[in-house]
Amino acid sequence: MTASTPRRILMHANDNVAIVVNDGGLPAGTVFPDGLTLVEGVPQGHKVALTDIAQGQPVLRYNVTIGRAVRDIPKGSWVSEQLLEMPPARELDNLPIATVKPPAFDPLEGYTFQGYRNEDGSVGTRNILAITTTVQCVSGVVEFAVKRIKAELLPKYPNVDDVVGLEHTYGCGVAIDAPGANIPIRTIHNISKNPNFGGQAMVVSLGCEKLQPTRLFPANSIQIRRKDDTVATEPPVVCLQDAGHVGFMSMIESIMQTAEQQLEVLNKRQRVTCPASDLVVGVQCGGSDAFSGVTANPAVGFATDLLVRAGATVMFSEVTEVRDGIDQLTSRAVNAEVAQAMIREMDWYDNYLKRGGVDRSANTTPGNKKGGLSNIVEKAMGSIVKSGSVPIAGVVSPGDRVTTKGLNYTATPASDFICGTLQLAAGMNVHVFTTGRGTPYGLAECPVVKVATRDDLARRWHDLMDVNAGRIATGEATIEDVGWELFHLLLDVASGKKTWAEHWKLHNALVLFNPAPVT
Repeated sequence: MTASTPRRILMHANDNVAIVVNDGGLPAGTVFPDGLTLVEGVPQGHKVALTDIAQGQPVLRYNVTIGRAVRDIPKGSWVSEQLLEMPPARELDNLPIATVKPPAFDPLEGYTFQGYRNEDGSVGTRNILAITTTVQCVSGVVEFAVKRIKAELLPKYPNVDDVVGLEHTYGCGVAIDAPGANIPIRTIHNISKNPNFGGQAMVVSLGCEKLQPTRLFPANSIQIRRKDDTVATEPPVVCLQDAGHVGFMSMIESIMQTAEQQLEVLNKRQRVTCPASDLVVGVQCGGSDAFSGVTANPAVGFATDLLVRAGATVMFSEVTEVRDGIDQLTSRAVNAEVAQAMIREMDWYDNYLKRGGVDRSANTTPGNKKGGLSNIVEKAMGSIVKSGSVPIAGVVSPGDRVTTKGLNYTATPASDFICGTLQLAAGMNVHVFTTGRGTPYGLAECPVVKVATRDDLARRWHDLMDVNAGRIATGEATIEDVGWELFHLLLDVASGKKTWAEHWKLHNALVLFNPAPVT
């Protein structure tokens, strides 16, 4: 079959729509090898009706009703979003609970990577000095200091990969004791303890903010190794409002002096051989299209199964992007407790959206729709497949750390930046990010492996995408092929191989999830 041959992809034998594969889409009059003729042009990734669909009848993709036809849709027509009435969300009661018993996979043994072993047992894939901030007011000062640290100090410590300011927009002007205000606080706290920072958090504070360093790091909540090899139970703090600071350069010098002490400790770290079970992988999708659930996300799902078989921890997230498949998730829970925890997270988020006057349909972006995803139901079906087929072993609330090996549902908003921030807080040491429309997303705190859903995107963004899953759609590779490729690449990246985002130093800002009011 040549590249010009009309091609479509059917996700399930019961589906009455399929998506067009060909770059640029197909014009009216196109005849598929089986005789199906397009009665109108269909863009790439968009749906074509395989049968006549009567008004009110379900439109099926993934063997799931993604909508009902608002009018009669003739066979060969473009099934656009305007032709679909979205179904209501699945209720959160009477769900199947731990009913699916996946086949037992043989464990994958002998896979290792070169990582940084931490005193708490966690393992970093990078060796980074992180400068935690308690309030946005200090961000400009920290940014200035980080530039000087990189230029003047970092060359003296060759085993340290980078210096990162953990800047954010929280800390003051907020209802810090309101319900939900604990989420951003524990997020900042737990990001500071990310394995890639080697237990060497330092803090820059303004002094008058609501989020005081002692609140961010209560007594005995963190251990910091000093350069003399003793252990402190609180991180070193540089407070800009201290009376000893006379002039801006005084503040900068204080930050640099403290940073150098931390750099001396971090520089002693060496990569050692670690089992693949020490990986904590966050999986996420952004700039999704109709191919996300066909190529990249299924390949990530296959890699997820491999990682779990190797003993690793994998997190999938994005509440609104799995909400419409909640029955698929609760049925895969290892037990009723895990299933109920997922239901609680979904219910909390339903109420959160309701308070804001929106529902889950607000998720789908113009780019998603241009890429063929008509609504959040269709998008959710393609998003869930990143989780593979292994049982769901644990649930992590926003801002908390993951504590359970295997596959975890880590509850986050679907926003790329907030999801990545919360997965960092959960303990992620390497990130997988799939995209169909294209996004140059990256994180300074953790390597991000980018997976393209389409050949055209991988070709045009050849120096931004690390893996081309579009080969699955063209038949050049299988889901298993790309899944194994991703698995091996993750081990290489965890051992120090740079991703394209790292090569170009493309880093998105941390974005905290703060459901509490701003005063």
